[in-house]
Amino acid sequence: MKLQKKPSFYKNAAVSVCRFVFLIAFAYILLYPVFYMLSNALRTTADYIDPSVVWVPKNITMKNFSDAFKAMDYVKSLTNTLIYEMVSALIEVFVCAVYAYGLSRFRFRFQKALVFVLVLTILLPDVMLMLPRMINFKQLDFLGILGLVNRLTGKDLRLNILGTPFTFYLPSLFGVGLKSGIFIFIYMQFFGGLPRELEEAAYIDGSSSFGAFFRIMLPSSVTMIVTVFLFAFVWTWLDSDYTKLFMGEIPVLSNMVSALNGLHSGGASDEVTRNLIAYAGTVFLVLPLIVLYAFTQRFFVQSVERSGLVG
Repeated sequence: MKLQKKPSFYKNAAVSVCRFVFLIAFAYILLYPVFYMLSNALRTTADYIDPSVVWVPKNITMKNFSDAFKAMDYVKSLTNTLIYEMVSALIEVFVCAVYAYGLSRFRFRFQKALVFVLVLTILLPDVMLMLPRMINFKQLDFLGILGLVNRLTGKDLRLNILGTPFTFYLPSLFGVGLKSGIFIFIYMQFFGGLPRELEEAAYIDGSSSFGAFFRIMLPSSVTMIVTVFLFAFVWTWLDSDYTKLFMGEIPVLSNMVSALNGLHSGGASDEVTRNLIAYAGTVFLVLPLIVLYAFTQRFFVQSVERSGLVG
């Protein structure tokens, strides 16, 4: 019987070095935009056009941040963003969990067809849905009933919800919000891996399907809920296309950052000044996300290991 040879020291060292180099390179790719953004936000105009300044500015200034803070009306914009985006994310997290529970734990007619439609919602780019949604929100109808009333009576009862937070709330409520298909699929992977004995025990105790969902499934999926909430919140928070198209002139952070490129501050309209203020505004945009992730990263890592997102 031959004994297996232990890996040599040089082989282990080579694997460790390759792993270390890969992680450093990957971290650099991820962190480079952040460092570049901070470096430019702290520069003066002279440092920005000075080719000898690469990363560390010669004259660090906070004026760009103060100008961006005033131009964005940051307190009001942050409040609006939290109200619209966080409420939308919370609705989406709960509704997607209910839909995923039904698709993954029950067998019914047309189930496979619904899963196929779910996959299509993931594959279709959001840009294709913008114009149909805008038309629908401008003349909100349900199954064409109000449109039929309009044709019969000449009285248009269809509502225009463009420029209101309902353009975010309603899609989230019906499970067709921004990236909802991905969230339902993530929930399905998690719920599908839970043992059915948990639900059967709840049924024996007299619980209904909804009772088993609220008493068993939701408490067992805290880490998954946190992950889906992070995804929903970040994608909605950073989205500028939907907010610009549906929210109109309502000041939210993504819209205000986009408007910084046309800013004229103190009579200075040159491109360099606008770029520096835009960098500072971008820092203000991503700062709440960094703080949020700092408090929830433990749940995020645990859920990735259990959701089937990797491996």
